[in-house]
Amino acid sequence: MINKFNLFFISFLLIISVSFGQNSTEKVALSSLLISLEKTYDIKFSYSDTDVKDIIISRPKKGITIDKLLSFLNEETFLQFKTLDNRYVTVSFLNKFISICGTVLEAKTLAPLLLSSVKVNGYKIGTTTNDNGEFFLKDVPVNSTISISFIGFKTAKISVKELFSNNKCKQLFLEEDSEELSEVTVANFITTGLQKGIDGSTVLNTEKFGILPGLIEPDILKTIKILPGVESVNETVSNINVRGGTNDQNLMLWDGIKMYHSGHFFGLISAYNPYLTKKVSVTKNGTSSAFSDGVSSTINMETSNRITNKLSGGAGFNLLSADAFLQIPIKENLEFHVSARRSFTDLINTPTYNNYFSRSFQDNSVSSNTLNNSESNFYFYDYSLKVLYDVNYNHAISANFIHIKNNLEYTEQYTSNNTSVEENSALKQENLGANISWNADWNANFSTNFSAFFSDYKINSSDYNKDTDQFQTQFNNVLETEIKLDSKYEFSDVFHFSNGLVFNEIGIRNTTTVNAPTFSTTVKDVLLKSAFYSELEYKKNNTYVRFGVRSNYFHKFKKFIIEPRINIRQKLNTEFSLKLEAELKNQTTAQKIDFEDNFLGIEKRRWILSDDENTPIVKSRQASFGAAYSKNKLYVDITGFYKKVDGITAANQGFYNNTQNFNSIGNYETKGVEFLINKQTKNISTWVSYTYSKNDYTFDVFTPQTFSNSLDITHSASAAFNYNFTKKLKVSFGGVMRSGKPYTKPVVGNETIQNGNRTIVNYDNPNKERLDNFFRIDISGSYNFNFSEVIKSTIRLGFTNITDRKNTIDSYYVVDNSSANNVRRVNNYSLPFTPNLSFRVNF
Repeated sequence: MINKFNLFFISFLLIISVSFGQNSTEKVALSSLLISLEKTYDIKFSYSDTDVKDIIISRPKKGITIDKLLSFLNEETFLQFKTLDNRYVTVSFLNKFISICGTVLEAKTLAPLLLSSVKVNGYKIGTTTNDNGEFFLKDVPVNSTISISFIGFKTAKISVKELFSNNKCKQLFLEEDSEELSEVTVANFITTGLQKGIDGSTVLNTEKFGILPGLIEPDILKTIKILPGVESVNETVSNINVRGGTNDQNLMLWDGIKMYHSGHFFGLISAYNPYLTKKVSVTKNGTSSAFSDGVSSTINMETSNRITNKLSGGAGFNLLSADAFLQIPIKENLEFHVSARRSFTDLINTPTYNNYFSRSFQDNSVSSNTLNNSESNFYFYDYSLKVLYDVNYNHAISANFIHIKNNLEYTEQYTSNNTSVEENSALKQENLGANISWNADWNANFSTNFSAFFSDYKINSSDYNKDTDQFQTQFNNVLETEIKLDSKYEFSDVFHFSNGLVFNEIGIRNTTTVNAPTFSTTVKDVLLKSAFYSELEYKKNNTYVRFGVRSNYFHKFKKFIIEPRINIRQKLNTEFSLKLEAELKNQTTAQKIDFEDNFLGIEKRRWILSDDENTPIVKSRQASFGAAYSKNKLYVDITGFYKKVDGITAANQGFYNNTQNFNSIGNYETKGVEFLINKQTKNISTWVSYTYSKNDYTFDVFTPQTFSNSLDITHSASAAFNYNFTKKLKVSFGGVMRSGKPYTKPVVGNETIQNGNRTIVNYDNPNKERLDNFFRIDISGSYNFNFSEVIKSTIRLGFTNITDRKNTIDSYYVVDNSSANNVRRVNNYSLPFTPNLSFRVNF
């Protein structure tokens, strides 16, 4: 009896619980529910199918009154149910915009996915998930959908209504995707914060930057020098050579502004504050047709365009300068970003400053004389401002400004030919830039961006010789303005079509004055050019293709130049992929290099503009093909490349030979192979890179006509080892070894010749000799610690050239009658052993 009673009681409870569960937790589509309710209550709902689409709610209890039914529907949805009479009920939006939330988890392990991207499709609304995988968005259009993505996982799309209808934060699961190409094909390589983009570009995320040998901060231009195919024959960031090209052949963009000045301390550190620059993309070949100029590479720096509505910032110092940055929310749709940096080298002389200064001014006028006394005053600063304003969900306006400046005043007393000489020199370099842009999402598929910028670069140098009472000045000014309209139409998730129209004007002025004898000259050139570009991008599963063409018209020369660009990536399987890139590009500006005993005697570069005759438009054509392998955090990449650049002149190559002042036009041709292998584990990242290249000039007036390029580095190898002792303590150790650069010696037995009233060095055939191999080992370490949950800090220590090797990076000859052959060799050396330290606080 007891067993039968218990069985009966349990069955009764099951029936009751099932009935209750059906009444209280059963989910049903609102569109189906309304149809059944019309029959049950003999009423008629008036609504739009679009409004109730995708809404899932609980089934109401049976037998409740109409008033309670409508109250239930109003509570469970974001719609308003209102009776017109005893039979008709209207259904309308209660709010057009609602708040949503969710938790993004990995489907297999249920682990939260930190920093997943959450974007409202068709609107400028988005966020990322927190440490628990959670996100929250307010004022989201109810009829929209959101896309949730994470590197290596399939993108999930879900309607906003579905998220709201659960009346709580829904769990969303992402599945791994081993086939589909994401925007970043290699999440991190070499160090955290360095990534390979889907188009082959190298992307530096400064916020996530890890550690590299010798670096104590994410110096933007120093960091990219670790990439294969990127060199700097004289160690400076103002002379970055990509696949054998000169520095003036790199297009340098900061938030859409073309910059003509790249380095502080005459190129030893980057002029761009990395702590407000969020993303840097480096492209060597296969460039988007949206970019012109830069026949060797494009270096595109971008600051944040997202309003965070959160006060954040940071400050820090190293042994050269101090800096700070802030992101200040003004309103929900208005935010202000500011950064500033200034050296204190005019107040304090640190060991780092002393080594940098000696390295920069090896070539001053005392290089061939006896120095008695010198005094210097040097400082640099840079600052940037940005305003972000979201007009509404589809329109956003941003405006930014940047100012970079170097200032040097130098007094020296030296003995020349048994005569005491006092010389005062000054050198000022600055670059101002401003940009405004309006981004509009007209619908989910079509968007436009209208932008305009100006860039104003100046270098002003002066030299006063007190003994001869001679005062000389040189001035170089570049003023560029541009208006650009870009549009993008997404046919589907895989096809994107972009078009653009550009109007650009460049003016360059060069002025030289001397008071004794009286002399003055000013040359000013202006060039107006227009361009139209079109580009089709396809990305699906294992294939990425970008094909574009750019048509340039030069009004002054009445000339068209058509430039096709192509970039193809094909994954053969989950491990192997192939890549093909090719492009034609042009540029109308170049740097003329002056070597003079006055003006500190240092190498000065003055921008000049093409006249299509003596200074032609520089044109390049290049192609590259390669393969990549990626598995178990092992990444291998090998690429062969070919590049030819026409229209270069002898004046912008920095020759030390008898024809350095000839107005000769020539070309250079480079070909080679780049190789990179990187292996990562939980705590270790180690890599080896190697580049082989052959780079030759061809100039008709030279003998021989074809000879080694001054930037020809035949072999270049680097290796490094990063180790994370803990999450807080990291160390990086590495070295660089490369072939010495070519240089020219005088003719043996006839080292000097007469040129009018002057005696000059009689150089032999150009670039026949090579400097000794370059070798350097660097080390750095970093330690993170937190003052609180909000205030985080980092201390970094770096040592450059820890073996203190005396590397010769350049060599030339000067006339010296006291020498046996009437000439004396002058060598330029790399940085000696140099320490540096940085400390930062972020909040």
